[in-house]
Amino acid sequence: MVSAPAPGDLVLVTGATGYIGGRLVPRLLDLGYRVRVTHTDPSQVKRAWWSDRVDTVPMDVGDPDQVLAACAGAAAVFYLMHGMTSANFAERERRAAENMAAAVTRHGVRRVVYLSGIVPPGPPGQLSPHLQSRWQVERILTATPAEVVTLRAAVVLGSGSTSFEIIRQISERLPVAAVPTWLHARVQPIAVVDVLEALVGALTTGVAGSYDVGGPTVLPYRELLAVYAARAGLSRPRVAVPFLSTDLIGALTAALTDVPGATVQALVESLRHDMVAADDRFLALLPPGYPLLEVGESIERALAPADTGVPPARRDPMSRMPQDPFWTGGGVPRPFAVRVLDALAAVLPERR
Repeated sequence: MVSAPAPGDLVLVTGATGYIGGRLVPRLLDLGYRVRVTHTDPSQVKRAWWSDRVDTVPMDVGDPDQVLAACAGAAAVFYLMHGMTSANFAERERRAAENMAAAVTRHGVRRVVYLSGIVPPGPPGQLSPHLQSRWQVERILTATPAEVVTLRAAVVLGSGSTSFEIIRQISERLPVAAVPTWLHARVQPIAVVDVLEALVGALTTGVAGSYDVGGPTVLPYRELLAVYAARAGLSRPRVAVPFLSTDLIGALTAALTDVPGATVQALVESLRHDMVAADDRFLALLPPGYPLLEVGESIERALAPADTGVPPARRDPMSRMPQDPFWTGGGVPRPFAVRVLDALAAVLPERR
């Protein structure tokens, strides 16, 4: 077992302009690590309030030379890259992981921390394409000589989280809570602050391997929607809707929300799986006695307006941050009728 990275060591954070990465970087800086972040567009990094405290390098994860250069001198890599924004995302993620694995091996990176999704039991071929891709990336990274710690999370709760924004926007924009009759799968959501704590633990104390991470509550997806509505003060009659396939739900959800459509559809395809932690071994990555947030409290903190009078460094990571995408925090105001027309256009067959 090699020594864990220590304060003063260089840590590479890929996906630093994303939801998790943007909140993880300041934690690492406060702990004394030197941080390098990657970008495909420098303006994205400049939006982050911590941008002047990090080293930034251009990196297209599909370019092996740029990936190799980014890893030079790094003691550890946080691999937070998830490319669900295109139809061929699985192939793109495979190539990206192979490029990272080659760079990690070439430079002798000691530790890799990968944030993935919970992989339900059963043959990989029965998983949704989204989960199959996460599983494949994990295998590629784990084959390197580095100590690889994989954290597998289900729904992450917090303003700006893709999953949370889908729940928020669907709940607030639909006049009824339309629940597919087949939606019985269970989920174990976890607050983003708890994910951040686990990521830090994976860097500093984690033993190589895969850890399922989840909050203290397991509940069906439909009940998660009910808890959100209650905490948000929404009154929505629940209507059971038969004959809705995951493809149809994905198209409708993508049209009714501001979250990138390909990402929405990839996530919706996973709704048929139970996303529940197989065990609680990940608690060993957390400080002794660390209290995990309950679902209701997580939702309330995520819904609390960001205090713009407080510097971002002192804001609750559960709230919206300056670097979050434009479609977070409730999304873009648009007339409901326009959204309905968009949804109908997305699901009705084209007229010949």
